[in-house]
Amino acid sequence: MEDTAAQPFPQGQPHESDRSADPAPPRVLTVAGSDSGGGAGIQADLKTMLALGTHGMSVVAAVTAQNSLGVQGYWELPAEAVRAQYRSVVDDIGVQAVKTGMLASAELVETVAGLLAGTDVPVVVDPVGVSKHGDSLLAEDAVETVRTRLLATATVVTPNLDEVAQLTGVRVSGEAGMREAAAALLAYGPRWALVKGGHLPATSSEDGRLPQGEAVDLLTDGTEEHWLRAPRYSNRHTHGTGCTLASALAALLARGMSVPEAAAGAKEYVTGAIAAGFPLGSGLGPVHHGWRLRTREGR
Repeated sequence: MEDTAAQPFPQGQPHESDRSADPAPPRVLTVAGSDSGGGAGIQADLKTMLALGTHGMSVVAAVTAQNSLGVQGYWELPAEAVRAQYRSVVDDIGVQAVKTGMLASAELVETVAGLLAGTDVPVVVDPVGVSKHGDSLLAEDAVETVRTRLLATATVVTPNLDEVAQLTGVRVSGEAGMREAAAALLAYGPRWALVKGGHLPATSSEDGRLPQGEAVDLLTDGTEEHWLRAPRYSNRHTHGTGCTLASALAALLARGMSVPEAAAGAKEYVTGAIAAGFPLGSGLGPVHHGWRLRTREGR
């Protein structure tokens, strides 16, 4: 078992394993839903990918009417449109990593799983089921397809605790439960599970091991364990945290990092974005994807 504090890495400097012979930055594809408010979904994904030195591309699977107060409605795209977008990007431009988010329906989950199975790059699956405001973003009949088809394509799956319960039935209240949840997820075939503990209480109700004021995630492949710990911030403007973490992880994998290294870097990035989250509209504001630039400029 390894406890890992998320470590910063130099902004704007290439990782040692970046492809030096390729003049283009590493390319990352997001297959997800659009957030009209710009805080989550494809909009958050592309901002994150740019912030972490990669070129972001998108396959729009669904369109939401969404703002700081919640999701007022969503409309999924036809499977043919999703397939055409994916093939257009992958067959011409190429990708070094793929991230999935909101897929809405069983048909789209099945379609995307089939596309991913034929793409030999790291895949980060964010199994989006419910928005930050509690709005459902996945049809009930699609949950089983996520379990049996999509998770098997994942290099890393990144559920929050509500999504863990939806997919596995495991309800987590402390660190021991995170191990149980990860094991249940790995049984569906992903190589790694990153169980996000941001919804845990400030102090674990099971064994007291979760320190006050700390947010902890568990990354494991069933053999290795990496506990990712960072300060817990009281900022309520946290819209887009799940999308941002998964996209950061995909971007760093595209840059050639190992899964544990990429997870630690993604944790560090999203922690800074949460700390800098800002009010927008009348409800929950977004995390700040450009927080490093803001820090450098002294704002």
